[in-house]
Amino acid sequence: MIPDSFTYIAPTSLAGVWEALSAHPDEAKTLAGGQSLIPLMKFRLATPAYLVDLGHVPGLDTLEERDGALVIGAMTRESALERSSLIQRRYPGIHDATSVVADPLVRNWATVGGNLAHADPANDHPAMMLALDASVVAESPRGRRELALGDFLVDTMETALQPDETLIEIHVPQPAPHTGSAYVKFERKVGDYAIAAVGARLTLDGETVREAGIGLTNVGPTALRAPQAEAFLVGKQLTDETLREAARLAGEAAQPTADLRGPVEYKRALVRTLTVRALRAAAERAHTAMS
Repeated sequence: MIPDSFTYIAPTSLAGVWEALSAHPDEAKTLAGGQSLIPLMKFRLATPAYLVDLGHVPGLDTLEERDGALVIGAMTRESALERSSLIQRRYPGIHDATSVVADPLVRNWATVGGNLAHADPANDHPAMMLALDASVVAESPRGRRELALGDFLVDTMETALQPDETLIEIHVPQPAPHTGSAYVKFERKVGDYAIAAVGARLTLDGETVREAGIGLTNVGPTALRAPQAEAFLVGKQLTDETLREAARLAGEAAQPTADLRGPVEYKRALVRTLTVRALRAAAERAHTAMS
């Protein structure tokens, strides 16, 4: 398929991006890696008259710990996360998620900011980032604001970004001592969107859960948290019974719909199974962090 005609704009500064967006408020879309937007344009499910490319704007590919947070620039490539020793060592759940995004060719082009801003509930990063209590930073000529990711994700392919705003950074709180994270995905074939996936974060005090985060992929209109399951885990040891109950609560938090990937109850059952697996993997990593 061939996209409809459009005008390509390649600013070299954020001011140039805002100028282009303001000039075409209902017709322009920003282009990051393009691995989600361009396919939609080819099928003419998205027909922006103007594409504003962020690829020539300096300073949007940060990947560092700063002021108590991991700071990921919106234009940081998935492949950069995959190769990063910092991510592998300190944020293994993010590494899990990035390593199952499509295939290596896509990961060489796709960006973390694009993955989040596209707001596709089947994308892998949103659920893991929810479990990690991530926030996003948006900037416009009116200034900068930081939003919790749960507030940023409004609906399927809809975010809280204003027409003249640009997503510039993702902030992930640095992990407390004895914290582990993991992302477990079930897909029909390698590189496919998830039938369901679960991201988990655990902070342990000995054998007892001190903090927990659980995010769900592709079982709702957006990536979802499982707050009741998170609250249930706090103060408990991770026995088989505790894990089963947390998984049950996570399944209740899911809002799946039947489609070609399966019926509703099948997807809920997957969430329950994947929640146990993700929590066990996160706990194992938390124990490793203790040693």
